[in-house]
Amino acid sequence: MPVKSLPVRDGSVHFRLFQQYLVLLKKYPILTKSVTSGILSALGNLLSQYLEARKKAKSGAEVSDIDVAGAARYAIYGLIITGPVSHFFYQLMEVWMPTTDPFCLVKRLLLDRLFFAPGFLLLFYFVMNILEAKGWEDFEKKLRKSYWTALKMNWKVWTPFQFINVNFVPVQFRVLFANVIALFWYAYLASVRK
Repeated sequence: MPVKSLPVRDGSVHFRLFQQYLVLLKKYPILTKSVTSGILSALGNLLSQYLEARKKAKSGAEVSDIDVAGAARYAIYGLIITGPVSHFFYQLMEVWMPTTDPFCLVKRLLLDRLFFAPGFLLLFYFVMNILEAKGWEDFEKKLRKSYWTALKMNWKVWTPFQFINVNFVPVQFRVLFANVIALFWYAYLASVRK
């Protein structure tokens, strides 16, 4: 007895959204990854603001309004930097370290953790400083104050996820996988950069 396929319109909303995402990913890979990165980066910032407001409310401190400009800066960063840079990095990684390389699992992780992560975090600090319209002194101050702490936390938090991402997630989904993890990571960065 043949198995009957369900038309997409009869599927769940999640399934239809995922189908649409796949179509857009195939047709416009960089744009789709960039928009997804922008949305999830902004949500990470909003999550950070929400958690901070909850903590303030519990301690009896005055809770400030949502910083829409802050969420917009994260959206811009995700759209212009995270999506395209991550797309090309993962594509190049496939060329530089194909799965036929006997040590590709370790090499990919080391490339990501020792070169990409420090540079990408530095780029984050730099671009956010520009988007906040701050001067060079403020950039240096934030680097001295929190870059090393953030990088060590990045290595602790991201290493197991990136091991899975760069070695087992299909290349077209790596930016999405990283963006989902980054939702929480950007919440952390938003709080540590203050």
